[in-house]
Amino acid sequence: MVDEIAVMARMGAASRLGEVAGIESVLAAYRKIEHIRPPATLEGGDVLLAGGKVFVGITPRTNKAGVSSLAAILEPFGYQVIPVTVRGCLHLKSACTTIDDETLLVNPHWVDLEPFEGFRAIAVPEDEPWAANTLRIENTVGVHAGFNKTIEILHTHGFPVKTVDISELLKAEAGMTCSSIIFTLSNTRIPRQILNIQPGE
Repeated sequence: MVDEIAVMARMGAASRLGEVAGIESVLAAYRKIEHIRPPATLEGGDVLLAGGKVFVGITPRTNKAGVSSLAAILEPFGYQVIPVTVRGCLHLKSACTTIDDETLLVNPHWVDLEPFEGFRAIAVPEDEPWAANTLRIENTVGVHAGFNKTIEILHTHGFPVKTVDISELLKAEAGMTCSSIIFTLSNTRIPRQILNIQPGE
């Protein structure tokens, strides 16, 4: 979701293909819809928005054609779509999320940070490798309640933190970003809409 449009993913896992129609029927009330078409694949967990930049992980779930397709849809609106090499995890946002407009929380073992030139990167502790998947809502960072060292690091850097126990989601390599779509509503005083989605990972 961006301010101008919603792009419906084309899942890289066959078991997830059925998710798209249900989500599209909801999002169509808020945005014009575009689609990723075969042979391209693209999953939302591989797409990280950072202002006018859209970082897209190349993973088993998102291929290079998916990156190109997303670029063709978003670049006319002024977005820059940037591919990122991901290794050792399922999705880009397992390895990297934004915690403010200029700062990333990252597992540097799982993601190539070169495309993120100009961003400050804060590394998660070695023994909390999954902690980089956070959910930013305005100025608050949502973090799994069990990642105590990461929570302490975020507090040290001055970030407001809210914790949620997502231990069951973590068993399926899902994280904070996997259960929500966050976007600004148009023509309303309500600043954010959060749609809860069951992760299919």
